[in-house]
Amino acid sequence: MKNDLKYILLTLVLLVGTLTAGAVRVAATGVSGEESQQVEDELAVRVDSVMQQEEREDKAFDPINTTKDMIREVREKEFRTIIDVQGNEMIKEIDKARKDKDSVGGIIECIAINVPAGIGSPIFDGLENSIAQLIFGIPAVKGLEFGAGFKVAEMTGSENNDEFYVNDKGHVVTKTNNHGGILGGIASGMPITLRVAFKPTPSIARPQATVDYSAMKNETLEVKGRHDPCVVPRAVPCVEAAVNIALLNHMLEYPNF
Repeated sequence: MKNDLKYILLTLVLLVGTLTAGAVRVAATGVSGEESQQVEDELAVRVDSVMQQEEREDKAFDPINTTKDMIREVREKEFRTIIDVQGNEMIKEIDKARKDKDSVGGIIECIAINVPAGIGSPIFDGLENSIAQLIFGIPAVKGLEFGAGFKVAEMTGSENNDEFYVNDKGHVVTKTNNHGGILGGIASGMPITLRVAFKPTPSIARPQATVDYSAMKNETLEVKGRHDPCVVPRAVPCVEAAVNIALLNHMLEYPNF
């Protein structure tokens, strides 16, 4: 079974890697991620995402105590937010941008629970590296952070360090999860948390200055046709797929898989 899964995963990842058209590449990533998720479901690994915007920020996943029931509740929603009121505000913001012939960006927060401690590798094949390679293969992605992310720059060592202890189930866990479930490129067993920033859709109906390179003169560009005022809702399954593929790839190398 392990060799068969490796062959399937390699085939799907090669398919993603050879496609250059954005939408087609995203579709292939989604198929690969769905296949990976089916395997992970048997291992109780769960991956889910919610949408956020700076001005309409949704509640974040609990980085320590998120359960599969909490994930299932969010997954069943048509618009992926934890707080429905915030989701409705985001929908209004997106619709406003559409009416203004403009676009908006946003953030997708993703969490993976029950990931086996020990998968991953230091330096080049680190778990963060693998996830980042796939995440940045999604069109419109401009930023990525794990755990507390850029907030760690404002912390002291004692604030950022996650203290370990043995819980009542006899498992070694941490009191906090600033490291986002990955230490030194290796999964710690805590939930893996990451946030992905998406830029506003560049194809907007408003006239924009550009250049006719062949004639070497200034021109005005007016984009026609249907374009999403925000790609974030469509990108949620893409982020999940990327994380699924990266996790399964490392789990196949895990001695107890």
